[in-house]
Parts: sequence; structure tokens; C-alpha cells
Amino acid sequence: MYLKTIHLRQFRNYKEQQVDFTAAKTILVGNNAQGKSNLLEAVELLATLRSHRMARDRDLIQDGEVASQINATLQRQTGVSDLTLTLRRNGRRTVALNSENLRRQMDFLGVLNAVQFSSLDLELVRGGPENRRNWLDTLLIQLEPIYAHILQQYNQVLRQRNAFLKQHQDSANIQDSELALWDAQLATTGTRVIRRRDRALQRLAPIAQAWHASISGSTEILQINYVPSVALDQNHPEQIQQAFLEKIQLRSVAELRQGTTLVGPHRDEVELTINQTPARQYGSQGQQRTLVLALKLAELQLIEEVVGEPPLLLLDDVLAELDPSRQNQLLDAIQDRFQTLITTTHLGSFDSQWLNSSQILFVKAGEISSTSAF
Repeated sequence: MYLKTIHLRQFRNYKEQQVDFTAAKTILVGNNAQGKSNLLEAVELLATLRSHRMARDRDLIQDGEVASQINATLQRQTGVSDLTLTLRRNGRRTVALNSENLRRQMDFLGVLNAVQFSSLDLELVRGGPENRRNWLDTLLIQLEPIYAHILQQYNQVLRQRNAFLKQHQDSANIQDSELALWDAQLATTGTRVIRRRDRALQRLAPIAQAWHASISGSTEILQINYVPSVALDQNHPEQIQQAFLEKIQLRSVAELRQGTTLVGPHRDEVELTINQTPARQYGSQGQQRTLVLALKLAELQLIEEVVGEPPLLLLDDVLAELDPSRQNQLLDAIQDRFQTLITTTHLGSFDSQWLNSSQILFVKAGEISSTSAF
């Protein structure tokens, strides 16, 4: 797939900006806080309807404006698609495909696929479980767009069950039948989330292990394990649902006391270990970066296998985070296989071959130009 154009209106610090992509690799050069990352964020939103910055929609709209819009033209093997995402200050989004408004946002997902790799991704290793759950969920949305709907259903049940628990916190007259209703819905929707997460990691793990062995020179063994809060001996929905309900029963007193749900995929963990030691405790920042790089390369490969076309790669100022050896591993893996958008503050990280085969754009104060003297 190839992103031909993108047009931003009132998005972040862009008033109105169109970019036509003319090469497989585009390098966006500029000082910090000029808008380089904002352009990549716009592409990421078209791919996943999410931002890794976790911004609210109103934070994505220029001050004083009620809405912003991202429009893009994408070439795929099946033909050319026109994508439009409109964000409003009141939080209501609309999506359109080939100028036709879509009733379900889920139908917008899967048209454009992209993998984002930024310095924030080091939190995948160093941060808490929520970072790893968000990463896995974002990947799953691209592999199976229906997963966005499944996750939304689960989160809605979770919010309603938490509200019920909080309302009856320390209450002696709680109706077991009413709570059982929420328990059943939580187990049903949660099981769908757990099964898909487990299945995705089963596919991703061997690819990531192979990349990690390649980058580390086979000196370190990476293991990725999905650790749900519910026992997962086999990926059968009935067994998982039963285990779910049993675990809820065990934690029911604590849940009522705390007024919150303590069992379910919102508390799951993705364990990353190197040589049988938790990665967050293991070795240097360099080794942690090797792990994140392996995960990102595995994402690219898995999406390509599933959708049948290479996704876009968005590299947000990561070359500065990698030493020369890891930089070369990444740049060699990309070549011209993936359309790549790279942000950087200077061009020193790239050899002449890369520079000659790349489109170079300069970003300054929300404006993008092909010349540096603007």
C-alpha cells in the first residue's frame, strides 16, 4: 500500500497543509515542536482511529476551531481509496470512505495499515501493563477490525459494572441476581477479548523472537507470554467463561469493598522476558531498545502476512534513540519494502544512498516545504 497524499485542516498546529508523497521513503526534518510528529499522528489516526499519545479529540483541533479534518489518498492493490476523518470539539467523529459517510467507524479500519515506532515505545518494556495492553489492542484492531467493536463492548460493560459496584459499595442489601447479570456480560465480552489477544500473541511471538535473535546476534532469548487475569489453559470460549465467572466469585467481596472490577482483560499482562529475566529489569537501555525494535519489526511482518500488503512504517525520532548497529538493522530491514515516514532533527543519521532515494521535507511552525529556506 502507498500513501499518495495527505491533507490536514485545523489539525494540531497545521492550519491547512497538503503533502504529496513522491518516494517510498520520506524524511521530515525540523526542530522539535514544529509539527513533525503531528503529521505521523494524523496517519496513525487514519489507520487505527487511535493516537499513541492518547490525546482527546479536542486536543487535536486548532485553538478557536470547532473541527479538524484529515484527508488522504491511498493506493492499494485493489485500487485507490479516499479516506476522511473529521474530529469535532464535542467529541463526535465522522469517517468517510470514497466520499461516502460510514455509519460504523469499524468499516473505516483496515483500509490503511501502519506501524508507529516512537521513543515513547520504550515504555512498552519499562512501563506498566497498560502500555502493553494498548500496544496489543492497537495491533489487533489492524489485524481484525471487528476487534475495535469487541473491545468497545467489553469496556462499556466494565464501566457499567464498575458503576454498579461503586453504587453498592459497603451495601448490605445488594441484589445477587442483578450483579450476576453484569458478571455474565463481563465474562462473555471479556472472553472475546482474551481469546483474540492470545491468538495474536501466538502468531506474533515467534516472529519477534526471530528478529530479536537476528539483532542481538542470537546471544539473548526473547519470550513473550500472555498472562490473563483468568486461567487460559485452552482457547475455548466455554472454558474461559467458566474460569472467568469462578474468579469473579472468588474476588466478589474485595470488589464490593473496593467498588471496582478486579477480574478481566483490563488487568491482563503481556510478559516480556530476556534470558528468563523480566525485560524491564534486564540489562541496559540498549537491550531494551533491541526488544522494542524486534516487536515493531514483528508487527510489520505480521500485518503484511495477514492483510497481504506491506503496511506503512512511521518512525518518530527513533533513530536518535538507537545506536549505529541497531539503526543499520532497522534501515536494512526497511529498504524499499515499506513506505516509511521518518522524523528527525538532522540528516546526519542517513547515508548518501538513503538520502538520494528519499523525499526530504522540511517542517517549521506547522508548514511543510521541500526546501529548507522557508
